[in-house]
Amino acid sequence: MDAIDRKLLTLLQADASISIAELANQVNLSQTPCWKRIQRLEKDGVITGRVAILSPEKLGLGLTVFVSVETSDHSKPWLENFATVVSGMPEVMDFYRMAGDVDYMLRVVVADMSAYDSFYKRLIAAVPLKNVTSRFAMERIKAITAYEIPQPEQAGRKERTP
Repeated sequence: MDAIDRKLLTLLQADASISIAELANQVNLSQTPCWKRIQRLEKDGVITGRVAILSPEKLGLGLTVFVSVETSDHSKPWLENFATVVSGMPEVMDFYRMAGDVDYMLRVVVADMSAYDSFYKRLIAAVPLKNVTSRFAMERIKAITAYEIPQPEQAGRKERTP
């Protein structure tokens, strides 16, 4: 990945609706090479999708809950079942297998406490769990979706140019 790829990724993370003409202009390429770079980044799995970012509060989804899950069953069949069940719950925005004192961490977004209670009951009924701890967010202070694009580690290293 070279400097032009990194700039393209930075621009697309800021606004995925930007036109190819504007992108090409901002990275000093013509449109065809710019489009080919984007296609390569998609093919290589660097760009995995383009989305609109919505305000959960404007959608009536005002409660964010961080749910830590502990299990006493670490078998492959249990994990596959748990992953399938949790991945199928639309309230779960993020789902991680963890190292440390909890096994899994979920970020759940729902309308209110009643909606969370309904989610919680479905979760504990679906799969045997050892412990479930819920932490309720009081205020979102920072929420971003753009990653900082890493620069090459060696300043004098020759960058690849496709």
